[in-house]
Amino acid sequence: MTTLATETILVPANTVVTAKGDGQAVDISGAAGRVFLATLSITRIIEQESLDVAIFGSADGATWEPKSLAAFRQEFYSGEYPLLLDLTAHPAVKFVRAHWEVARWGRGAETPMFEFGVAMKEVPAEILRETVHKN
Repeated sequence: MTTLATETILVPANTVVTAKGDGQAVDISGAAGRVFLATLSITRIIEQESLDVAIFGSADGATWEPKSLAAFRQEFYSGEYPLLLDLTAHPAVKFVRAHWEVARWGRGAETPMFEFGVAMKEVPAEILRETVHKN
C-alpha cells in the first residue's frame, strides 16, 4: 500500500497492460481533504482499441466496493485526461485503487496494448473555497 503524499501514483507511469487489472491500494486516510484530481496519462497505444479506467474505494484496503467512485471516460488515443474525485459523500473510504479494462477490435493482433499511468493529487481546501465563491 502507498500512503498519500503531495502526489501519489495509482498506476505507475508507462505501465504496459494487455488485459484488465488493478493498481495498488493507496491509503488516503491521512489526506487533509476529500477532493482529489486524478490524471490518466496514456503514452502509447495501438489502433482500434479502448481503455476504461475507474477508481474504486475501500474502508480497509482489502474489500472493495462493487461500484466505482468515479471513472474516466473511455479513451482511444494518447494524451492526458483529468478527473475530479470528490469523496466527501464517502466518509468510510480510506483506500482507493485504479481498475482498468482493455478491448481491441478490427484487423491485426487481437491482444490490446496500452502504456499508461494514473496519478492523483489532493485539491487544497483554499482552491475549492475560491472556486465555490467565484461561481
